[in-house]
Amino acid sequence: MKGFPWLTCLTLVPLLGGVGLMCGMAGRDRVARFVAWLVWGMSAFLVLALGTIVDLRAGSLQAVERHAWVPTLGVTYHVGVDGLGWVLLLLTVVVSGLALLAARTIRERVHVFHGLTLALMATLFGTFTALNFVHWFLFWELSLIPAFFLVRLWGGPQRHTASIQFFLFTLAGSVAMLLGFLVVLLGTGELDFPELARLAREGALWPAVWRHWNGWVQSPQELALVVMALVLAGLAVKIPMMPLHTWLPATYTEAATPVTMLLTGAMSKMGVYGLVRIFLPVFQEPLRQAWPWLMALALWTVVAAACAALAQRDLKRMLAYSSVNHLGYCLLAAFALGAAGSGDQGAVHQGAALNGLVLQMFNHGLTAATLFWCVGLLEERSGGLRGLDDFGGLRAAAPVFCGLTGVAAFASLGLPGLNGFVGEFLIFRGLFALVPWGAILAVPGLLVTAVFLLRMLQRVFHGPVQPVCGCWRDLTGQERLALGLPVAGMFVLGLWPQALLQFTQPWAIQLLGFLGG
Repeated sequence: MKGFPWLTCLTLVPLLGGVGLMCGMAGRDRVARFVAWLVWGMSAFLVLALGTIVDLRAGSLQAVERHAWVPTLGVTYHVGVDGLGWVLLLLTVVVSGLALLAARTIRERVHVFHGLTLALMATLFGTFTALNFVHWFLFWELSLIPAFFLVRLWGGPQRHTASIQFFLFTLAGSVAMLLGFLVVLLGTGELDFPELARLAREGALWPAVWRHWNGWVQSPQELALVVMALVLAGLAVKIPMMPLHTWLPATYTEAATPVTMLLTGAMSKMGVYGLVRIFLPVFQEPLRQAWPWLMALALWTVVAAACAALAQRDLKRMLAYSSVNHLGYCLLAAFALGAAGSGDQGAVHQGAALNGLVLQMFNHGLTAATLFWCVGLLEERSGGLRGLDDFGGLRAAAPVFCGLTGVAAFASLGLPGLNGFVGEFLIFRGLFALVPWGAILAVPGLLVTAVFLLRMLQRVFHGPVQPVCGCWRDLTGQERLALGLPVAGMFVLGLWPQALLQFTQPWAIQLLGFLGG
């Protein structure tokens, strides 16, 4: 089975399934839902089978497929997967499954919704496996199409404005990133990520690019900083990193609940993945020059987003800013590598930060998607209410729902024993050793996160019973099972993080060895 095109099939199955749903299932809602689940199941099987067939513990790229595409432009069809990529493929499957469970509330254009969901899943698979910039950028851009229509066709009254803002912000970032890689292409004729990383490691990348553009900037170092800023702008919009985050609160708030789950749980990880797969290996030299400024932006993202979440009265908007805050820790871990020390101890701290970064991506995807789903259930049962002060005493009417939501909230604030703790602990362990002042300045973000999440639980679940909560029904048996699955995953990963670390650790060692850590 080594010659089987696993990654190509993994991308084509949901893509073809999604297109088939949109073209041939109009008016057959029940069949459309069944077909969507069937395609999702096939995709999940491929991801799990891939994890058992290839040797992800080797740390190197596996299941590699490489074919000439446009050789004169340095474009190849080049895909592969390692521990980092496989963990994100698994996250995509998990979050997409949760979104399909939450999509039972979708009543209009059911076949289109499920088709777009599968198409978005396919573009995520393509992004997390592509190793050539053109191939990767193609999926990066294609993901905008299903995401745009998912936001625009379903959701709140301001969804049209939110979808346009989301599309334009992301497109502008993509244009900046494209310009940066065009500069590299014209200077080197190369667009494969492993080859660019090799040239950067040998110190040959930026002198070669500078010679082509000689006269525009004074030195290769200055040119590298300019290109790094362009590429980082494209990644930062998708993560998002402040101040390029302004599209996110409106988009997450106005989108339908399953769409928001997809955006925060899976699509936001595209930017962080690009940061680790492309930014760290290719831009290690300029990162060593600019890391204090980048750390400042990451700290701004962590602390300011937490404070913004504390100021919100809309629960969905609060969780949107919380998502920005949590992904800010990934930025801290990545940028701290620019200040990494040498020797074995430096490599240990870098490895902790890198492993924490990947765990944070996965754990945030799971907990954030679950919390948005809980808010969606609140909206569904209360006739559209989701304000912080709209509820009260809900624990008495719906103890099971409140218990499951409480576990997800405690996982998000990093309670030991739940999944959110492990990633943040590893990030701060590495950060305290590599950039102590950065770790100290990031601590207020942790404290404010605990404040607004605990306040949410206190206002919604405790206190006098509000009229809207008096006749509120608890979760049905099916809902308990569905919501209980991700909550159970939070316990499993909190108590047994090695389930993912066994795949991320070899990748981290491989990357650090390549970077010379």
